[in-house]
Amino acid sequence: MKIRAINYSLFFFLIVLSFSSCKFRKIEKSQDWRVKYEAALQYYEEQDYYRSSILFESILPIVRGLPEGEKVQFYLAYCQYHEGLYILASHQFKTFYESYGRSTYVQEAQYMYAYSLYADSPESNLDQKSSMEALAAMQNFLNKYPNSSYSEQTRNIIDEIQKKLEVKGYDNAFQYYKLKRYKAALVAFDNFSDEYPDSDLNENASYYKIMAQYDLAEQSIISVQLERYNEVKSLYESFIDRYPSSKFLSNAEKVYTDSLKKINELTGNKL
Repeated sequence: MKIRAINYSLFFFLIVLSFSSCKFRKIEKSQDWRVKYEAALQYYEEQDYYRSSILFESILPIVRGLPEGEKVQFYLAYCQYHEGLYILASHQFKTFYESYGRSTYVQEAQYMYAYSLYADSPESNLDQKSSMEALAAMQNFLNKYPNSSYSEQTRNIIDEIQKKLEVKGYDNAFQYYKLKRYKAALVAFDNFSDEYPDSDLNENASYYKIMAQYDLAEQSIISVQLERYNEVKSLYESFIDRYPSSKFLSNAEKVYTDSLKKINELTGNKL
């Protein structure tokens, strides 16, 4: 009996689905844009964003310039956003606020343009081009609408993106260190500290600069070792001034002590 009930339910569902598909195809083939417009609004209310977007997109060239054109453009952008098509959505939201500058939805559209870019931004270990675009768009929105109802969320997103970019910058520098490309690592850690002077990751960056400089000195030819061990000494002294209780202190001290020993040996060799 239970299996039979399931079969009836499945059969009923397929009937409804088939009817719904036939109804949609009939609307889609209609020559009356108003029929498509009303159906698209209904599908949107039912959160059927796929069908809604197909109908909105088909009538968009027709209603552009008409009173309905504003709503079609706006709803189409949201359909694409809800479908996870964030780049397309960002383009539609941008087109909307550029085309309908006097609309009551213009502020929301500008925010959603920035938010769609943010939604498309990847994890910190991937390319951050879209994160940079989202950051710029969010900052532009905040500059234009500092007292908007979206202001607090915008600030939080800006902080989140900046943190992601910090992590990406640090990870790039650390990757050079892991690959034993010590000169590149030193430059990258310097660039990171310059770009993010208030980052919590600067302690790590400062420590690995010491390690990269030490490893570079170790593998260098004799003629440049003294200069490079002296740089280890300088980096260590700056490090303990800034982070006297660092979790890296013990390892840094070992490298510093060994560098002093190497400096004394090299200086003695020169005498």
